[in-house]
Amino acid sequence: MKRLDLYIIRKFLGTFFLSIVLVMSLAIVFDLTEKMDDFFENQVSFREIVVDYYFNFIPYYMNMFAPLFIFISVIFFTSKLAGNSEIIAMLAAGVSFHRIMLPYLFSATLLFGLFYYMGGYIIPPANGKLLDFEDKYIKKFKSDNARNIQMVVEPGTILYIETFQKRHNSGYRASLDKFEDKHLTSRIVAERIYFDGVDTDPQTGAKNPKWHFENYTRREFDGLKESISIGQRLDTVIPMVPDELFITAEQAQQMTNPELSHYIEKQRERGTGDIQAFETELHKRYASPIAAFIMTLLAVTLSSRKVRGGMGKNLGIGITLSAMYILFSTVSTTFSVSGVMSPFMSVWLPNFIFLAIGIVLYTRAPK
Repeated sequence: MKRLDLYIIRKFLGTFFLSIVLVMSLAIVFDLTEKMDDFFENQVSFREIVVDYYFNFIPYYMNMFAPLFIFISVIFFTSKLAGNSEIIAMLAAGVSFHRIMLPYLFSATLLFGLFYYMGGYIIPPANGKLLDFEDKYIKKFKSDNARNIQMVVEPGTILYIETFQKRHNSGYRASLDKFEDKHLTSRIVAERIYFDGVDTDPQTGAKNPKWHFENYTRREFDGLKESISIGQRLDTVIPMVPDELFITAEQAQQMTNPELSHYIEKQRERGTGDIQAFETELHKRYASPIAAFIMTLLAVTLSSRKVRGGMGKNLGIGITLSAMYILFSTVSTTFSVSGVMSPFMSVWLPNFIFLAIGIVLYTRAPK
C-alpha cells in the first residue's frame, strides 16, 4: 500500500465518520426536542434515555442512511482534491485513473463489512430494545391479545383462533383443519385452546409444542363417510408456539440474519406464502451494504473533474442522486409487499440501475 493510498483512505474514512457524527448529532437534537415532553411525563431516567434509547437509535439511523453518508463524503473530499489540482498531479505523475480508484474501493470494502455486520447482527437486537422503549414510554403499540388468527402450521394443516391472550397462553373458539390433496380429512372445533409447553424428544432432540383443546368436536372424513366425536379435553402436538402468533412484518427488522433465514425456511416448509416482508428484509441486509461500492463509484466519477465554482455543483448533484437512491429503494420495496415484484428484484433493482449509471459515468471519467 502506497502513501497515496493511505492518504485517500484517511480522507475517505475521516470525512465519512465526521459526517456521521455531525448529522447524527443534529438528528439527536431534533428527536430529543420532539420527545422531551414524553420523557418528562413518564419520568424516564437519564440512563434509560441514553442507554436504552439513543444507544440503539444511533446505529439504526446510521445504517439506514449509510449510502447517503458515503456518497456525500466521497463527493466532498474528492471535489476538494480536484479543486486543489491533486488529482491532476496524480495523473501527471503517471498514476492511472483506475489505480486511483483502488484506495476508494478498499475503503468501500471496509464500510461494506462494517454495515453488513451491523445490519445483520448488531442492529436487529437494538431495534427490539428501541421499540420496547417507545412502546413503554412514547406510544404503546404492542398488544398481548391477537384476533382472527389464521395460519398454516404445517403443510396441509390450518389453525384458526378467534382470540388469543399471550399472558395466559390460551385462546377462544379455535379450529384445526387438515387437508390431503386439497380434500378436508379432519376438523377439530373447540371452545378453548391452551398451550402446555414444549417437550423434547430424548432420541431425536426434536421439540414438540403441546396444546390441548377444551369442549371440542372432532370430525373425521373418509370419502363420503364421516365420524364425529365430542369430548372435554383433547391433547395434541401443533408445531407452533404462542410467540409465532404475534410475529408481524415489522418484527423482521428485529431478527438477526440467522434468525431471519430460519424463520423464512420454516414458513416455506409449512407452505406459508405470506413471507414477502421477511424475504425483502433479508435481501436488504445484503443490498444495502453493496451500495457502498455503487455510491463510491458514482461519487468519484462525478467529482474527480476540476470545475469552476468549487464543489457546490458536485455536492448538489451528490445530494440529489443519493436522495433519489434512498427514495427509489423505499418505493421499490413496496412492490414486493403488494406482489408486483419478487422480493429479490424489488430490493436489488435500485442497485442495478445506479450501478449501470455508475459504469457509464466511469467510462467517461477524466483519464
